[in-house]
Amino acid sequence: MKTAFLALLIALFTLPLSAQLWQPDFETAQKVAAEKGQNIVLVFSGSDWCAPCIKLERDVWEQEEFATAAGENFVFYKADFPRRKANKLSKETSERNASLAELYNTRGSFPLVVVLSPEGDLLGQTGYKKISPVEYADMLKNFTE
Repeated sequence: MKTAFLALLIALFTLPLSAQLWQPDFETAQKVAAEKGQNIVLVFSGSDWCAPCIKLERDVWEQEEFATAAGENFVFYKADFPRRKANKLSKETSERNASLAELYNTRGSFPLVVVLSPEGDLLGQTGYKKISPVEYADMLKNFTE
């Protein structure tokens, strides 16, 4: 009984944190996007140092309203560039994220949200906006029309 209760509590507290399904790597994101006929939302983030990135995470990506409004239309991948040792990514992931930045974030902007076709063609880009999660989803959808 205690185990079931603990599992329920964990599920309730982690649900808002996992509102958006992120792909583990960009190659998987491309494969899923091609299979489902969806576009890719590629997010360049500094998750432990960039204040607007943290706000975007909290105010948009973690919100169930965003997941509901955009989840059917996009596949998501976050190219993170953390600075703290505790959040260090694997060498392979860091190198892949750097390669993506060379292609899609040449100015080094954070956060940068890039909407791509499954083939990697740029459809639009934006950053943090102080708008509702649903408005943010609509803005991303407008890049694909």
